[in-house]
Amino acid sequence: QVQLVESGGGLVQAGGSLRLSCAASGRTFSSYAMGWFRRAPGKEREFVAGISRSGANTYYADSVKGRFTISRDNAKNTVYLQMNNLKPEDTAVYYCGAGNTFYSGSYYYTDRNYDYWGQGTQVTVSS
Repeated sequence: QVQLVESGGGLVQAGGSLRLSCAASGRTFSSYAMGWFRRAPGKEREFVAGISRSGANTYYADSVKGRFTISRDNAKNTVYLQMNNLKPEDTAVYYCGAGNTFYSGSYYYTDRNYDYWGQGTQVTVSS
């Protein structure tokens, strides 16, 4: 079993930056594909970014391409989401997820493919 704890959220002005972290427990972190999702008020949870076990492959939602960067440090059991040029529409609770049955890139985009989730961290972007 994997436990995930997100951190790094907060209040930032439009155009600003935040770096989210997701720390995982256990010694098998490198065997999990990881993803970031978000849920805005009144909306469903949506995919933001995903990263393969080794970090060699990354995937992004069109809405964040060029602004967000996902990375991971398997030695530290941590995945990151660097968010630049934040917009008010990025306001949401951000969740990290871990999954170990990803057979292709398309698996990253659907939250039901993830086995474990963190509790979320709030990101609020003011205009």
